[in-house]
Amino acid sequence: MTMQPDLIIRPLTAQDEAEWRTLWCAYLEYYETSVPEDVYVSTFARLLGDDPLDFNGLVAELDGKLVGLTHYLFHRHAWKIENTCYLQDLYADPDVRGRGVGRALINGVYGAADAAGAPAVYWLTQDFNKAGRMLYDKVGVLTPFIKYQRP
Repeated sequence: MTMQPDLIIRPLTAQDEAEWRTLWCAYLEYYETSVPEDVYVSTFARLLGDDPLDFNGLVAELDGKLVGLTHYLFHRHAWKIENTCYLQDLYADPDVRGRGVGRALINGVYGAADAAGAPAVYWLTQDFNKAGRMLYDKVGVLTPFIKYQRP
């Protein structure tokens, strides 16, 4: 892996909407899904909101262009006093994969969680996400939990 010395991890801003949308669409496409227009609008507004229930966004910028994103949120946990951080979405443009963008975004979420007093950070991924899982095995611990959801 080659780290990019000029890689910037920063909070998402209103001016990032077009590039964010391109990245998020590519992320959703990877998982063979899409969302209606009103969800794009709502999600972006929530990412910029100040409601504690809203989620947060970080972007990776390289040479003035957005090349990655992550969305995360904080929530209470019945087994802990501190909030927990859920890293919901993580995406790096395929052209920059292997250069530390994903790791830098995860570290950005770790830093935000530390600043918010939420020591636990967790995320989910598809079992077929082999490239992502190679990174996750280096920056996280695989748990034995299996996800179920309402049909």
